[in-house]
Amino acid sequence: MGKAPREPQEIFQEITKDYQGLFNEDLISIILYGSAAGAEYRPGTSDINFMIVLSEEGIGRLDRAFGTVSKWRKRRVSVPLFITEHYIETSLDTFPVEYLNFQHNHVLIYGVDVLKDLTFKPEFLRLQCEREIKGKLLLLREAFLESSGKMSVLRDVISQSMRAFLALFRALLFLKGEDMARDRRHLLAATCRTFDLNQDLFQNLLDIAEERNKPRKEEMIGLFGHYLEEIRRLSKSVDTLGG
Repeated sequence: MGKAPREPQEIFQEITKDYQGLFNEDLISIILYGSAAGAEYRPGTSDINFMIVLSEEGIGRLDRAFGTVSKWRKRRVSVPLFITEHYIETSLDTFPVEYLNFQHNHVLIYGVDVLKDLTFKPEFLRLQCEREIKGKLLLLREAFLESSGKMSVLRDVISQSMRAFLALFRALLFLKGEDMARDRRHLLAATCRTFDLNQDLFQNLLDIAEERNKPRKEEMIGLFGHYLEEIRRLSKSVDTLGG
């Protein structure tokens, strides 16, 4: 297996050359997004995610990329998000949270910055936030019961769910007209302050997700119970945002 890059920019030139060679004029953009686009990248642990924007003709020829995708997966680069401009433009009502997060935290590697000028309708953002938060609350309850209190399972659930909630928190701050901090801990603090949530709890949950804290079983079960209650409170707050 290839070695993961110490910094994502180490591979920008080579990966651009690879995809230019495959798609030529059908290649519109290469965009880095996610944790690798910010200061929280951890070599060998963080995902390296690219968005490859192709023409309508190019998107129909993805078989060209079999070998290149396989090559870069050996360097711990995730399978890119292959997409077209038309798909983005017509998906802002369906996936506004995802595109808001792409726009807020990305690095243009090649071509046209198709994310820079996107605009978002608050009613679509609020509706997706409500749907996602209420859905995740049900899944958290189910996962809690299925875990039977097993520590490893609860840690995994916290880690995965916190990543999802951070994206939603950024959208909620946008709806409230608040600054959308890039740093996770500032983002958590701003969200807790704005929606009257327990900041100490969420910072503790992030510590668990980042393996900075490994509480005992009784403490973990208690934390998870408070987690469920805070998300339940947040789901009610989202209802009051209107739209």
